[in-house]
Amino acid sequence: MAERRRGEGTKGGRTDMAVLGVAGYALDVPDLDAGIAFYSAAGLVPARSGDRALLSCPGAPSPCVTLLRAGTRMRLHHVTLRADGLDEMAKLVPPHGGAVVDAPDGWDATGLWVSDPHGVLFHLIEGEAAAVEPVGERFVINAPGAIVRVRRSAMAPMASYAPARPRKLGHVALFTPDVMVSVAFLTDAFGMGLADRAQDIVAFCCARQNSDHHVIALAKSPGAGLHHASFQVADPDEVGRAGQALADKAGRGHWGFGRHTIGSNFFHYIQDPWGSWFEYYADMDFIDDHALWEPTVYGMEDAMANWGPPVPADFVHNYQAESGQ
Repeated sequence: MAERRRGEGTKGGRTDMAVLGVAGYALDVPDLDAGIAFYSAAGLVPARSGDRALLSCPGAPSPCVTLLRAGTRMRLHHVTLRADGLDEMAKLVPPHGGAVVDAPDGWDATGLWVSDPHGVLFHLIEGEAAAVEPVGERFVINAPGAIVRVRRSAMAPMASYAPARPRKLGHVALFTPDVMVSVAFLTDAFGMGLADRAQDIVAFCCARQNSDHHVIALAKSPGAGLHHASFQVADPDEVGRAGQALADKAGRGHWGFGRHTIGSNFFHYIQDPWGSWFEYYADMDFIDDHALWEPTVYGMEDAMANWGPPVPADFVHNYQAESGQ
């Protein structure tokens, strides 16, 4: 049974030091061609240079996914976050179990590089404004007693719909050996807020102001790693269409179409070539001020979905931990 927990996690209001949102993530991958093919099929735009590929949402000014050909198995290299107050943040990282580290060879040395208590690497970049989101068409339905669509069809012929067009990278979900230790680090060192959690198994952290319900999600696992990356599309219809199309092209596992309890978003997950997941989402809860939000502690029955098909057997399996990385 869900319960409200007043005051759990750093509350909003302070803005001199805080994560503002997720800007991207980087993966070491054994097969760059397979990665480019998968993300291109998902609707991202690739640019390749040697052993590195940069992938962007259509029309975006900068890439949100970097793939580097390295190693024999996929590994999360780092997550890039937009933030304010990096000098203050650098002071808070060590007392809360993290470490400020040098930029890895070949990566941008500006900003702040941080290793969290479980060794997950973050690159924090100062005060970059999020790209302005184009206004989408409102998704409305003919509800009982509230008819809004008269003498016209809601759906066009199947062939008239364009391929998936991800609007932005909305969040990343990370595996962690200790969810609450990771929550404490994100809230105390990075100035994020706890949105909601399901016991100490799954948790969701947001930016303190004007944030999707979660920017970073956390799932308990024997080791650290990437569980999934989530990309916003226009509406629930595009979630369903795009999810099924990518699942058909990828030929791997998928989960969807469904809707989450926590965050309320519609979802469709598709497994990438290395066992992690790519999510299309639409209609997520929005937190304008975390100071006015009360986190809920949900039961495990709500940790996955409110409704949808059965969860794949390996949906929460951490292949990166299995490989010893």
